[in-house]
Amino acid sequence: MAPLRPSSRTRRPGDASGSRMWTWLMLPGTLWMTGFLIASLVLVAILAVGTTDELGNPRFGFDLSGVRALADPAYTEVMARSLGYALLTCLICLLVAYPVAYTVALHGGRYKHALIAAIVVPFFANYLVRMYGWSVVLSDDGPVLRALRAVGLADGNTRILNTGVGVVAGLVYGFVVFMIIPLYAALERLDVSLIEAGRDLYGGPVRTFLFVTLPATRQGAAAGLVLVFLPAMGDFVSAQLMGGPDQIMIGNLIQDKFFQGQNWPLGSALTMLLMLVLLIGMFGYLRRTRKDEAEAAR
Repeated sequence: MAPLRPSSRTRRPGDASGSRMWTWLMLPGTLWMTGFLIASLVLVAILAVGTTDELGNPRFGFDLSGVRALADPAYTEVMARSLGYALLTCLICLLVAYPVAYTVALHGGRYKHALIAAIVVPFFANYLVRMYGWSVVLSDDGPVLRALRAVGLADGNTRILNTGVGVVAGLVYGFVVFMIIPLYAALERLDVSLIEAGRDLYGGPVRTFLFVTLPATRQGAAAGLVLVFLPAMGDFVSAQLMGGPDQIMIGNLIQDKFFQGQNWPLGSALTMLLMLVLLIGMFGYLRRTRKDEAEAAR
């Protein structure tokens, strides 16, 4: 009879106490963040059904005019445009980040940490400063359009700023690092022998990537999509600096209602609509993650 081996799932006595210790350490920060999040959401929800006085100051009350205004075609168009820009940003970031993360994680060797630092450190600069710099790069006399005109791919009438292309380019530049990091983490944990086995089974690198690498790193891709989608959906700096009046996003509209329009109830209603869209995306990600974990545990 073969000797019994201790199960790897058997908990050691210190595991429970260690788990409780980390739970208590996480509790103050979790309560702090949760409390302020719930308080701010409740306040915004109350203001969404409030009123304004003659001077435009918000007043608590019960008036659904701000909520009913969300059905205005002008606001639904801005919301649809913001959703389209955010989804397109996620797709482009995924296409850009996968080759970068794959190269650094699997072919970076001893320089992989230096390469990741070279990617991440520039994003420590203030977001607004980076967007101003990017608007100069994409301006009519900037290096991008000058290079395109030099090779005949653009003429004097070609513009990037004040277009949807400029807004999406700003969003991609601003948030692509949020896609690279989770993909890099997933690829670094990937067992290289799986890729080698995939080459034996599927042949070419494209089929190996589609049937081996991509399924093995889909959780990292999903995390990156969420990390890009959430801030891109509510961003207003890119649309303000690189878009025109026809490219405003929901974030620009909320900013205008709170600061220029002095219509806090409508601004709060737009904020709650934005939060609803973001929560749907977050719950979808969490549901997908739980499903993947359940499949992996089988």
